[in-house]
Amino acid sequence: MEGRSSSPRTDLDRLDLRILDVLQRDGRITNLKLAETVGLSPTAVLARVQRLTREGYILGYEARLNPAKLGAGLLVFVEVLLDRTTPNVFEHFRAAVQAAPQVLECHMVAGGFDYLLKTRVADMADYRRFAGDVLWQLPGVRETRTYAVMEEVKSTHRLPLA
Repeated sequence: MEGRSSSPRTDLDRLDLRILDVLQRDGRITNLKLAETVGLSPTAVLARVQRLTREGYILGYEARLNPAKLGAGLLVFVEVLLDRTTPNVFEHFRAAVQAAPQVLECHMVAGGFDYLLKTRVADMADYRRFAGDVLWQLPGVRETRTYAVMEEVKSTHRLPLA
């Protein structure tokens, strides 16, 4: 959450958590149905959802798409080691990653490498093109390690709210 600390959620009550849980499961639920589900009036639920959005607990809504049907069936994780770890190199790397649509997520990590990328491409041939044309051309990249996913056992963005 941009601009928010990762402090405990002390300002959320059980109804706020219930609303967030329901919205995580069905972001298209109507306000009326949400109100019925959590046991509040539609006006009260709307006010809470607006507050939760304003305070940054709700970041937005989106549809989950089927990657295989849309030509992005291969999920690949990539460890990236940079040649130097200076603010300038990090800045250029971050900017270049933002421009690569195949990169779904990019995380700076502690450990034996600098970044972990989550990428999606059509197939291994497409990944090879991506690696040569994009990945290995990213600023500061010294080394990469690729992990092609054979089976997605669990994939969710739902946060545990209990």
